[in-house]
Amino acid sequence: MKTLAMFGYLRDEVGKSSTKSLRNEGKVPCVLYGGKNENINFSMYSADFKNLVYTPSAYKVQLEIDGKTHKAVLKDIQFHPVNDTILHVDFLAISEDRPVEMKIPVKFVGNSVGVRSGGKLIAKAQKLRVLALPSKLPDVIEIKIDDLDIGQSIKVAQISSQEYTILDSPNNPIVTVKTTRASQSAATDSKK
Repeated sequence: MKTLAMFGYLRDEVGKSSTKSLRNEGKVPCVLYGGKNENINFSMYSADFKNLVYTPSAYKVQLEIDGKTHKAVLKDIQFHPVNDTILHVDFLAISEDRPVEMKIPVKFVGNSVGVRSGGKLIAKAQKLRVLALPSKLPDVIEIKIDDLDIGQSIKVAQISSQEYTILDSPNNPIVTVKTTRASQSAATDSKK
């Protein structure tokens, strides 16, 4: 998995007034938890999140906060309900000997038989929750869809790997091919 380097600034004050002043300066309040030490409250410029949040890829993060380096993953992010600006970000500290849970993007590989026959490919899941050691986290989960025909779907239970465990329900569909109205009307016209 790719690593993204980010820089944070330690903050002494926590609370409503200090976070409001941070946001007015174009910064986002953040917290790093889960490490051997106490939680670390820090801030980052909102523009720094562009490569981490607004991308289909998943990244490990190398945070540098006041000269100290921490390995982490993005755990939670809160957006403003109206203007979609980032309000708060939680990072989870990781170590190579402890498994971590993360959402990994799904990539469909191949050209489905059902789509070539006039069906429509519908992605039910864009990301899957995965539990793995940080060194074993994949960049993407590739799913081969070559044999997927109209009316068929691929479920979580059909995807497996020795390097990670998928935590989503085994019965959840990931991708399905459905018939389109055009292919249904063509089939009924040919029967007449």
